[in-house]
Amino acid sequence: YDAYIKEASERYQIPALLIRAVIRVESSGKSDAVSSAGAQGLMQLMPGTAKDLGVTNSFDPKQNIMGGTKFLRRLADYYDGDIVKTLAAYHAGHRAVDKNNGIPYAATKRYVKKVLSQYYGMKGSQ
Repeated sequence: YDAYIKEASERYQIPALLIRAVIRVESSGKSDAVSSAGAQGLMQLMPGTAKDLGVTNSFDPKQNIMGGTKFLRRLADYYDGDIVKTLAAYHAGHRAVDKNNGIPYAATKRYVKKVLSQYYGMKGSQ
């Protein structure tokens, strides 16, 4: 998925390694992944979110990566670049993050920690 990640990174100004980290944590790189909550594809987009982002097929790797990265960009803009709140909102939704002024749930805390661990691990090995 390197070409799609690179394109999404350049278009939305999100680090390619962060996109890759989200994909690893969300779906382990499986484009056909479906969560128990109904999230789909590499970056685990919920159907309503996917539709809002212009994604017509969440199982198409390019559409999923472009849509998921566009969503990360929106959240990063909303949270003035705060990577922790951005990732927490990607996982739990911005309303939950806003209501709690940060990470709202234990599962979200674990998620943010996993993504950042992947991201900084990949970044350190460059």
